[in-house]
Parts: sequence; structure tokens; C-alpha cells
Amino acid sequence: MLTSIRTPLVVLLSLSLSVVNARLPDGRVHGNIPPSPAVPKITADDGPLTSISGATLPPINTTYYFDQLIDHTNPKLGTFKQRYWHTWEWYEEGGPIILFTPGEANADGYTGYLVNRTINGQIAQQQKGATIVLEHRFYGTSNPLPDLSLKSLKYHTIQQAIDDLDYFANNVKLAMPGGDKVKPNVNNPWILVGGSYSGALTGWTMVNKPDLFRAGYASSAVVEAITDFWGYFEPIREFMPQNCSADVEAVITHIDQIFTSGSPAEINAIKANFGLSNLTHLDDVAGALRNNLWDWQSLSPATGVEGTFFQFCDALEVKDGAVASASGWGLDHALSAWGAFWTSSYLNLLCGKNDVESCLGSYNPNEDYFTDTSIDNSGRSWTWIVCNEVGFYQEGAPTDVPTLVTRLVQPVYDERQCNYWFPGAFGNNPTPQPNVNRINTAYHGWNMKVDRLFFANGHRDPWREATTSANGSPAVSTSSEPIGISDGFHCSDLSTTNGKVDSTVLAVQQQALKSIQGWLADFKPTNRSSHQPHRRSEDEEREEKRRVLRFERERSVV
Repeated sequence: MLTSIRTPLVVLLSLSLSVVNARLPDGRVHGNIPPSPAVPKITADDGPLTSISGATLPPINTTYYFDQLIDHTNPKLGTFKQRYWHTWEWYEEGGPIILFTPGEANADGYTGYLVNRTINGQIAQQQKGATIVLEHRFYGTSNPLPDLSLKSLKYHTIQQAIDDLDYFANNVKLAMPGGDKVKPNVNNPWILVGGSYSGALTGWTMVNKPDLFRAGYASSAVVEAITDFWGYFEPIREFMPQNCSADVEAVITHIDQIFTSGSPAEINAIKANFGLSNLTHLDDVAGALRNNLWDWQSLSPATGVEGTFFQFCDALEVKDGAVASASGWGLDHALSAWGAFWTSSYLNLLCGKNDVESCLGSYNPNEDYFTDTSIDNSGRSWTWIVCNEVGFYQEGAPTDVPTLVTRLVQPVYDERQCNYWFPGAFGNNPTPQPNVNRINTAYHGWNMKVDRLFFANGHRDPWREATTSANGSPAVSTSSEPIGISDGFHCSDLSTTNGKVDSTVLAVQQQALKSIQGWLADFKPTNRSSHQPHRRSEDEEREEKRRVLRFERERSVV
């Protein structure tokens, strides 16, 4: 049953939560770790495809390997095997190569980004191109070294990931006819596509390597690194059912007051209400309730209203078959109903057989999720980038803004845990801060100006306030750097199905396809035919020397 809402509701949910080895599909590695801005997984049928010429292609899940440099500042260290997936269903000679990385995830299972059930495949179909999914370094099995220790992670930086894209594009030999002669701008235009963090990586790469990609598509791109990212919850507060937000705000205000100045009996009553009596620290208890708001990140236009987030709101707002008014039922009912929702099912969904301290506590540096250095541990790999470079700590709002989550959790809460994840990495600093200013200076954040880069954002995206459509962002839509914004959620525009369901998502997809078509129309390859070697002009020779010098300077920066 739908509760009352602020605005017409665009239908919802993609993935319900499940617990496998205490790792949740939205990027949380245990119940109290914020999700990463992960791009949605979209798979394709594993069977073979047929090219436009009628040839049978390898199965879509065929895995290829590329010899990627361990350290772009020191090539002598050697290479590692970086996985990628590839198809040329619509490719014609000279067509674009569409390169995509899912970012902070094992890339196995993202084969949907090779075919036209995603914007990547739509671009390839329209432009007669080939598609690639490249696994990001330090995710899945694409690991430069055999573990995720500090010794390994020093090669895990945004700049190394950008250099990976450059080195891959300029050196890969694709397993397709003419696949050894698709070097960017020499024979073929390359298009970089990404969503969420990898959408930001798309923008950052085009700032850092301005002559590499002919065009880019960045969905829900979190281009502005932000330490105190309380704005994560603002789109949720704006677009969730109004009665639900009113009651959530009331409960959180009450809990913060009790945990700050209440009696021991009052504090223990709150903890028991949520089945958290054995959770020691009060900021962990209050912070754990963020999980119900994080469920919003799983929503998409193409799914129904039976998802976990709306089950939560209905648990609070539907009483004896009646739905609360816009002001909600009030504190007493909401607190009791929220507690019942947790103790009847939700806590088990989060923690399974784990006790609440090991599942939701953040003060024991010996917990497995802090100490596991094995590869294919996306939570650890992402947390390294969070602690060092981007922040995005999802905390309570300032006191002059209504808040859906506790103000007892502030950036120092997460910064403290960075020392548990990576002991010795930050010296004696008890609350190391990520260097977001360096990232925003190097890659321009909201201020990036890039030719032929399309931004696709969503009003309901919880990561909106780090994108070019954030309140306060100076970015404006132009013909060379358009910003299309839909009524979608996080990366909704990447999915073809979402475009069929939501006309605003479809409009953004169509706007992007038209822009990319125009940007490729005047592309002039320097050597389309391998049988007619191209003699470079003096201007091109000078430009190549400038490019090499620029690349060497970039590689020399640690």
C-alpha cells in the first residue's frame, strides 16, 4: 500500500537486501557501513550474438585479459592481468569503441553494458560501434598484487585508474576483425561511459586526458569530492512519502535527545526497542538506523513498490488499514512501529546469524571486515579511496536543516574507522581526513569544463548533491557539455528498461544519443585504413610530442 507523498511517485525498487558473508549488494560490507555510489549491475544472456554481417560472435560472457601496468609512474614494476569483456555486435570499420568500467565492483556480471539493454549498447547500435566492459583495478580479480594490504593499496588511486584507461585504450588488441588497429583518434573515436563513481571517473579522465576520448557519457557522476556528505539524504527527504519523512524526523530527533541527555533507563528502552540492547556505543545504535534510508539507493523506475524502503514506510504509516496524513502518526506510534519492523525481520536481514556488535558496531578493530586483506573485497578497496581521496561520509544534517538520520554520527565517526581498516596508513592521526581539495583541484569537480561530455542526472538520486545537478553547483548545461536530468534515481538512465517505463529517463537517453551522434559526425580519423599509412603533418608531429611530454609529466606525479 502506498503512503501519502510529496510528489507523483515514480515506481521503484531494484534489489532487496540480502546478506552473504555480511556483505550487502549496495556496497555495505556490514550493516553500519555506508554504501558506495555503485553503478547497478545489469547482465545479458550468456549465449552467442550475431554481428550485423551475420557472423556468430563469442558468448557475451567471454572473459579477456589485458596486461596493465602495475604503476604508471614506474613501468619497470611490470604488469597485471586486467579483465575485460567485449563484443562487436553492431560494429562497422571505423566505428566508435565504447569503453565502460563499473567502478568499485567485481565486473563479472555487468555484461548488460555490452548490449542494447543499456545506454552503452544503444550508442553502439546507433553509431555502429563495439563495446567493452573493463574491470577497475583492485576490484574483482584485476589486482596488481595478490592482496589488499597497504603495500598493494599504494597503487590504488584515482590517477592510476585514469592512467589505466589511457594505457588500455592505446594498447589493447581487441578480439575482433581489425581489433589491433582501433587506437583512439588514429582509426576510431573512443567514447568513455560511466555511472556513479565511474561516471565521475569519466569526467575526471576527460579533464586529465583531454585528447584521449572523442566523447563521454557520465550518469549520476559524483564529480565533487565531499567529506561531510550529509546531502546524500536530502533527495530522499524531498521525494519520500511525506508522512514517512515527518515521522522519521520525529523519531531521530527524539533518539538524539535521549542519547545525549536521557536517563540510563530511557537509553536502554530505545536500544531494546530496536533489538540493539547488546550494541555498546550509542552512535553505533543511532547510526544503524541509517540503513532504512540507504535502501532508497536501490530504487529504479522499472521496478515495483514492494521493495524494502517502502515496506519500511508502510510499516510506520499504515495502521489498522488506514494511512497517516502528511504529518504522520506522531512519535509514539512511529517509534514503536519502527522498532517492530526491525525486530520482526529487518535486523535479521542485515545481520543474519551475526551478533549485533560484530554486525553494527564500529569500535572493534579486530572485526573481520576491518582485517580481511584478500582480493575481491570491494568494501575494503572502496574504503581506501574514501579515506584518502573522496570522503562521501553520509551523516546527519546541520542543525538548521531537518534530518532523517542521527546527528551523533559526523565525519569523525567514519574517519576514526579508517585507522581500523588501514592501521599505520595515517600515522598518529586519530581521525584522518580525505584530501578532497586535492581531488577537486586536480579534476575540477563541479567546475569541470569538458568538450563533448554528457551528464545524465536524476532528481531522486541520493548522490545528486555530489553531481553537476547539486544545489549550489555552478555547472550549467551547454551544447558541448549538456546536463540532462530526469525524475530517475541513481543511474536510472543507464538502463534501457527504465527509459521504457519513465518518459523523463527516455528523454535524457534520447538527448544523449543525439548529442553523441553530432559529436561523432565531424570526427576525422588520422588513419582509417591500415593499408594506407598516414604521414603525419608537422602540426600533428608537434601535437604528438606535446601529448607524450604531457603524459610523461602526469606519470611523474605520485
